[in-house]
Amino acid sequence: MPSPHDSYVRVRGAREHNLQGVDVDIPRDVLAVFTGVSGSGKSSLAFGTIYAEAQRRYFESVAPYARRLIHQVGAPKVGEITGLPPAVSLQQRRAAPTSRSSVGTVTNLSNSLRMLFSRAGDYPEGAERLDSDAFSPNTAAGACPECHGLGQVHRTTEELLVPDPALSIRDGAIAAWPGAWQGKNLRDILDTLGYDVDRPWHELPAGTREWILFTDEQPVVTVHPVRDADRIQRPYQGTYMSARHYVMKTFSDTKSATLRAKAERFLTSAPCPVCGGSRLRPEALAVTFAGRTIAELAALPLVELSRTLHGSTEAARVLTDDLRSRIEPVVELGLGYLSLDRATPTLSPGELQRLRLATQLRSGLFGVVYVLDEPSAGLHPADTESLLTVLERLKSAGNSVFVVEHHLDVVRGADWLVDVGPRAGEHGGRVLHSGPVAELERVAESATARFLFDRSPAPVREVRSPSGQLKVGPVTRHNLRAVTAEFPLGVFTAVTGVSGSGKSTLVGEVTEDLPGVGRLVTVDQKPIGRTPRSNLATYTGLFDVVRKVFAATDEARRRGYGVGRFSFNVAGGRCETCQGEGFVSVELLFLPSTYAPCPDCGGARYNPETLEVTYRGRNIAQVLDLTVEAAARFFAETDTPAVARSLTTLLDVGLGYLRLGQPATELSGGEAQRIKLATELQRVRRGHTFYLLDEPTTGLHPADVEVLTRQLHGLVDAGHTVVVVEHDMAVVTGADWVIDLGPGGGDAGGRIVAAGPPGEVARAEGSTTAPYLARALARTP
Repeated sequence: MPSPHDSYVRVRGAREHNLQGVDVDIPRDVLAVFTGVSGSGKSSLAFGTIYAEAQRRYFESVAPYARRLIHQVGAPKVGEITGLPPAVSLQQRRAAPTSRSSVGTVTNLSNSLRMLFSRAGDYPEGAERLDSDAFSPNTAAGACPECHGLGQVHRTTEELLVPDPALSIRDGAIAAWPGAWQGKNLRDILDTLGYDVDRPWHELPAGTREWILFTDEQPVVTVHPVRDADRIQRPYQGTYMSARHYVMKTFSDTKSATLRAKAERFLTSAPCPVCGGSRLRPEALAVTFAGRTIAELAALPLVELSRTLHGSTEAARVLTDDLRSRIEPVVELGLGYLSLDRATPTLSPGELQRLRLATQLRSGLFGVVYVLDEPSAGLHPADTESLLTVLERLKSAGNSVFVVEHHLDVVRGADWLVDVGPRAGEHGGRVLHSGPVAELERVAESATARFLFDRSPAPVREVRSPSGQLKVGPVTRHNLRAVTAEFPLGVFTAVTGVSGSGKSTLVGEVTEDLPGVGRLVTVDQKPIGRTPRSNLATYTGLFDVVRKVFAATDEARRRGYGVGRFSFNVAGGRCETCQGEGFVSVELLFLPSTYAPCPDCGGARYNPETLEVTYRGRNIAQVLDLTVEAAARFFAETDTPAVARSLTTLLDVGLGYLRLGQPATELSGGEAQRIKLATELQRVRRGHTFYLLDEPTTGLHPADVEVLTRQLHGLVDAGHTVVVVEHDMAVVTGADWVIDLGPGGGDAGGRIVAAGPPGEVARAEGSTTAPYLARALARTP
């Protein structure tokens, strides 16, 4: 039995996900890095086991009533863990932040600034003191009543809604209307109301045009549709909605990014005429500090804001000192160019990650385990150095820092290394090494060791010649000022630069309308679905083919089962107890809701009759439970080319360890991106395609990066163009062309510092990337 003063966290019998009864000892008060290929089980050990157990123990001490209000992960599958302090988790948030989220809200600096104005601001004579909420555009007390605290007002015009006035309503004059049935419905309602839907739009009276596009009335009429010869359509009650009402409602309410983008095409936005874009009520804007309003201070770069904040009274001094001490770690992490009002969606992943780290630095916690999920994700090698300094500071403040990481510079900077593997899924889940970094070199089966200790020069690759040029710009957006870039076509291009230098903004200007692009395919790391019903098989289209295979079996034909019978999303073949989810939620009064396998189908998702139909000895639920690798073997001898092609491309991008029915909610951003790439690769391609990938190696082990880049180079060899925004110098060294932005982030960036083959950019003066690229080309650690 370990003594109470044992300085190790000792894990015994961890079986979470693919972990194979893992026993491991990790010292406290060190920087410990967990490595291994994607899907090897390192996150299951660090987050699913160690952090989950620390959280479970903390919740045990919380009052049962309060416990119900907190989202809890279940108890991990582990024998026991000893020596475990309280834990703080910093995981990568995949969800897209809203436009109301800003640098100030992420760092909590906005709260402190609002408190400063509330308690120590200069108020107009006779004005009563305002609560701090009155200085927030996100509260009813502070938001400008005209723009509801957004700072912009969205309007539409007849020219936007009806781009071609020569068309009649029947021919689609009102471009803003929805397509398909809903658009036809609105047209039929107008027809029933007595409006001429066959006259050219410009011939209609001005008053009529105004009512059709802008009325707030919503009359209800009985519509008698024109009867088609092949089907009977009954009369129905139809409600009219003007084109403006439809566009505004879609823009504000829809959860679909595609519908929102379509609605946006029919809107113009301008600064709010009441608040001038400051988002606040006049009462809040009348209060100043150091001669400026809160909106003016929030617009200053943090470096400048820190210099401006000096209190004259005791209350002001306490608050300004606190604000400056909170700003300090943000500036230290190289983000002093950001302002508090900068919207979170405009930040790069690297900037967002460092903002959240800076907030933790300021928290002053002692004696806890920080469990961090790839803190170097989205960071340029230059930013990774400042990250290591921050991790060191968290450690020297008396904490243990456990980091799941792929970046080799972070791995080299660790005190202790836990390597999980040797491969992914069922071929992983074992601890290959737990000890000092240097000792990993002796572990033959470690995929990490091969990259960590490889000192041979990078292989020299023949640089391809472009088949043409794509000119983009001049671009003036965010921190780019009239930047023009030329992307060579038919080659592999890497866009580099520190976080916030303008890389994503620049490549975001590439559209299908530009000459030379052809077909544009953008592959990002957004989730492939937000519910467990969306999975690997449904996203890739593989499930449609598998269901057809089952529907074609003799037994299914004999029973009259069609393709729909084998879907767990519709009534018929699915288990109705769990509605095809495979599990049911069990409400426990004073404990967190827990999920248990469905008592009727046992997690299979289907009813017993559907499961009686088998194909080559397996039912549909058993096929969904196969890994991609096992499914490829299962379907190898069958005549199903569509299944074989889909599975082969998933294997080619290194996803052989995922299960066909693996829910989208269990996939990492890197896995989601590779599934999208595989879905694209399995299509039969005709003509030139322009592939755009934003940081495709984020969250990937160097061994997986090799597999991915092989696929991307294969696309270029087939005559396509590939452009990647990338921080991994191993990928950049293999590119044909490099466009480097910088030299810094924010206002210190936003211009092209160098462009050319990797060898040329590695020698460029004034480039932050150049020394790291030169080192990667020489490949000396």
